[in-house]
Amino acid sequence: DRPNMTSRVGPRTANTNGTDFKPREKSEVRKLNWVHLLIWLLVAAQVIVSHFDLVSHDTVSIPYQWEYPYLLSLIPLLCSSLSLPNNNISYLVISMISAGLFSVAPLIYGGMEMFPVAQQLYRHGKAYRFIFGFSAVTVMYLIMVVAVQVHAWQIYYMKKLLDSWFDATQEKKKK
Repeated sequence: DRPNMTSRVGPRTANTNGTDFKPREKSEVRKLNWVHLLIWLLVAAQVIVSHFDLVSHDTVSIPYQWEYPYLLSLIPLLCSSLSLPNNNISYLVISMISAGLFSVAPLIYGGMEMFPVAQQLYRHGKAYRFIFGFSAVTVMYLIMVVAVQVHAWQIYYMKKLLDSWFDATQEKKKK
C-alpha cells in the first residue's frame, strides 16, 4: 500500500514532515512542461520541415491533420509556466482548460485519424508515409502515447496545485 504523499495525515515518506507537498507538485508540473515542450518541438519540426520543403517528403512525410491544432498546445504550456512563479490561479485555470482543447482533443482526433492507416500497416504491412525511413503512423503513435501521458499528468498535478493554492487563498481571506 502506497502512502498518500500529499496528505498531511497518515503515513509519510521518510525525511519529510508532509509539509513539502506544494513545491513537489510544482516541480512535477515544471518537469512535465519541459517534456511537453520537447513533444511540441518534434511536432512543430515535422510541420515546418514539410511545409517549407526542407527535405523530401519521402524523408519526412506531410503532417497528419491533428498536428496543426496540436501546435496550439503551446498556449496551455505558456499559461502553466506563467502561473508557477507567483502561484497565479487564473493562468493555471486557463492552462487546464486550454490543455483539454489544444492538447488532449487534437490527440484524440489524431488517434481516430491515423487508425485506418495503422490498420493498413498492421494487416497488410504497407506504409505510405515515412519519417526517416520509419512508418510515420508508428512514429506519430509513439509520440502520441507519450503525449497523452504527459498531458494527463500535467492536468492531474495542475489540479492538485489549483486546490492547494485555492485553499491557501481561502485561508488568507479568513485571517
